Amino acid sequence: MRKMMADIEVKASGDVDRDFVAMMIPHHQGAIDMARAQLRYGRNEQLRRLAQEIIVSQSQEIAVMRLAVTTSLDPSTSPPGATPPTTQPAHPHGASR
Repeated sequence: MRKMMADIEVKASGDVDRDFVAMMIPHHQGAIDMARAQLRYGRNEQLRRLAQEIIVSQSQEIAVMRLAVTTSLDPSTSPPGATPPTTQPAHPHGASR
C-alpha cells in the first residue's frame, strides 16, 4: 500500500489524460499486488477467485491506458488540427513490480 501511495503522487503535468494514466497505473498495480498476496496467503476461495479476476482485469486496463497514451502521442492518429501533448511521459509501471 505504501508503494502504491508513493507512486500515485504525481506532479500535475497539465495534460489531464497523462496525469490520469500516471496515477491510475500505480493504483491498478497496487490492486494486482494485493491480489497476488491474497492468492499466496489467503484461504477464502471466494476471495481467491476475486483476486484472480482482479489480476486479469487490472492488467488489461493498465495495457489499455498505456496504449491510449502512446496512441495520443502519434500525430498520425490525432484528429486534424490537434497539437500533440508536450508533457512528461507517465510513470512506467510494469507488472514485475
